[in-house]
Amino acid sequence: MSTDYLDSGRAQQKQRTRDQLIAAARELISSGETPRVEEVAKAAGISRPTAYRYFASQAELLAAAFPETATTSALPDPPPEAVDDRVAAVAAFVIGRVQDTEPQQRAMLRLSLGEVPHELPLRQGRVIPWFVEALEPLEESIGEESVHRLALALRAACGIETRVWLSDVAGLAPADVSALQQWMVDALVKQAFETPPP
Repeated sequence: MSTDYLDSGRAQQKQRTRDQLIAAARELISSGETPRVEEVAKAAGISRPTAYRYFASQAELLAAAFPETATTSALPDPPPEAVDDRVAAVAAFVIGRVQDTEPQQRAMLRLSLGEVPHELPLRQGRVIPWFVEALEPLEESIGEESVHRLALALRAACGIETRVWLSDVAGLAPADVSALQQWMVDALVKQAFETPPP
């Protein structure tokens, strides 16, 4: 939906309608669904045509319902000096966030795995810069490209994809999934000191 539509007349009412649709989408997502616009409209008690004025597609709606973060750094203030402590802090933040927003994360993962290409970037990749920042002290010894590749590997270890596999396929309990993800992160960092990523 264009910002112009929200801003043109009755802006507060339009914002409330949009917020209702997003809240209904989040509620449906939290129950394990990947709702379509018309299902969200029905749950919110809003007509389909009105809902489509706000969200032209399922992807647009789910992207709006996805938990946003304005966090630019996942490091504590002041940040630890040791690389492994810096990475562990970022990993704990990411793993906790993925666990706390798992239904929404799963919905976006399902949508991204669909057969139809999406007009919106469903995955924003905001975690990678957090890991790159945590790995800054390593850049001089292993190089910028290796730091970036290590950040990708760390993101893979912490992400929803790994969490889904460990819980749904391997059958681990949520606490065990988080502990194993943190262990993988630690192992990747230790390995990087010996052999930087390819």
